[in-house]
Amino acid sequence: MLRSSRPRVAGAALRQGAPDRQAATEGGPQPGGGRRAESLSRRRQRARQPKPRKRLHQPSCRMNDAEFKRFTDAAAQCQMTNAAFLAYAVDKAARDLTRTAAEIATEREVIGELFAARRHLGWIHGLFNQVAKALNSGADAPHLDATAQAVLNAARRMEEATDALLAHRDGGTAS
Repeated sequence: MLRSSRPRVAGAALRQGAPDRQAATEGGPQPGGGRRAESLSRRRQRARQPKPRKRLHQPSCRMNDAEFKRFTDAAAQCQMTNAAFLAYAVDKAARDLTRTAAEIATEREVIGELFAARRHLGWIHGLFNQVAKALNSGADAPHLDATAQAVLNAARRMEEATDALLAHRDGGTAS
């Protein structure tokens, strides 16, 4: 057995700044400095969310370049992270499904609805032809002029909206 030539004294340090908690040299950590650094980092740390408010799910979606740019620009404009902006926007949309469904309807659905409305105006046109036939037979229709003007205005607005939407989709201007 080899014995150290150095005598062991109770409480003697094996190396400088080690077990006896004496100060280290050359700017090293000081005794008790670990607790101070830990308390500073804990003060800078964000408070944890209480269990009921904690967000546990992380859904994902795919976006093309244009959609992603609009998304990141909107998040930056609101001074939010992308994740926070997405969570807020999704939650807001989910709270009012009637409004959301109207806002996120695809262009194809909107065009389909405009064409359906156009068809209905065509049916109204047929009904007006029946009214005209009745008037020619001597029937009385006191509010016919006002009704005819309202239907004509609706038909014009529908036509303009449909043309503008189709032109926008095709990248041109409405004719």
